[in-house]
Amino acid sequence: MHIVFVEPRFPTNQRYFVRALAQVGATITAIGEGSKSSLDAEMRHLLHHYEEVGNVCDEAAMLKAVSFIQSRAHVDRLEATVEAHILPVAKVREKVEIPGMSYRAAFLCRDKPAMKEVLREGGIPCAASTGADSAAEIREFVEKEGYPIIIKPRDGAGASGATRINTDEELEEAIKSSHIDRPGYSVAVEEFIEGHEGFYDTLTLNGKIVHDFASHYYPNVLHSMRTRWISPQFISTNRLDGAEGYQEIKEMGRKVIELLGIETSATHMEWFITPKGLKFSEIGCRPPGVRAWDLYNVGNDMDLYREWAMLICHGKASQTASRRFASGIIALRPDRDGTIAGYEGVETVYRHFGHHIIDAHLPRVGTPTQGVEAGYMANAWMRLKHENYDELRRILNKVGETVQVRARP
Repeated sequence: MHIVFVEPRFPTNQRYFVRALAQVGATITAIGEGSKSSLDAEMRHLLHHYEEVGNVCDEAAMLKAVSFIQSRAHVDRLEATVEAHILPVAKVREKVEIPGMSYRAAFLCRDKPAMKEVLREGGIPCAASTGADSAAEIREFVEKEGYPIIIKPRDGAGASGATRINTDEELEEAIKSSHIDRPGYSVAVEEFIEGHEGFYDTLTLNGKIVHDFASHYYPNVLHSMRTRWISPQFISTNRLDGAEGYQEIKEMGRKVIELLGIETSATHMEWFITPKGLKFSEIGCRPPGVRAWDLYNVGNDMDLYREWAMLICHGKASQTASRRFASGIIALRPDRDGTIAGYEGVETVYRHFGHHIIDAHLPRVGTPTQGVEAGYMANAWMRLKHENYDELRRILNKVGETVQVRARP
């Protein structure tokens, strides 16, 4: 099977998808933004052909590249796994009649207001939301729904670019900074949901879920990405099968996939448990970020990259999730912006919990820090596992209390 894979180099785990395709016997052509000469030795070995484009999100450039590849060989699939690439690739896929994710499904997974309109009509409980093209429309939404609200890009992922608004004064400041009245500019406006936040990830085959995983955020993402002193974490549960509390999440996920018309793909869905019950937040038709698949692989004795490749190339699953471990990551924030000056408590953590540590990233002294909003893997982090979910959560809390990352201005 001949697979065209979009952008094999960035982020770094993109190469895992290429490796997996090669492992299951695919012939791989890649399209990327760097030159062919910049490919490393492994990538040159794995790829049958490479096409360079200026921007993989440029539909015209991508169409030209894919059409050229098709003129030389039949293409069975055109695949992308990065959020920003999904929509332009789907558009090109339909124009050149390559099977795979439809443009409709990709659009609905990318445009948050349109997504929620479809899901609400299908009976999925969501936060009140709308797409706004003007300041007047934002104010009208507030008059109807009240505070707090969230303003974010229509195609934003997670908390990226999201702003919580609590007052009229904050609203006017957000409207001013958002440049909403520029021609052609639009934002998503949503009711802010109070409740515990988590995510539900799947691999689907022809619209049916064949693998699924659920994780929990501590604390919720928006708060985590705005608050320096917090060492945020997320934990993948190994209690998904049979646990009564997850059956509603599973059923919601199945129905979301059906309503959006997602066929063979990875998905990443965010949800909230609120005082009023389960609420759907959003979905991406791509793998989760923050290398969550690495945690699922450790917790379930499997290789999800290879499993994705099996579904894409051979239309069948080949592995079963063991649910042996809960697994999680904790972000360890520097105490200020600047450069890394040193660490405290790392030896203590390794002494007490070393056999539970999967891996860790502790940037060298002198490394520039990144801002809190840059995410869970922007600075230092540790990933751990344990057979018992509650014990893993206790250990991660202890790691956050023990390890201090010092920085100098």
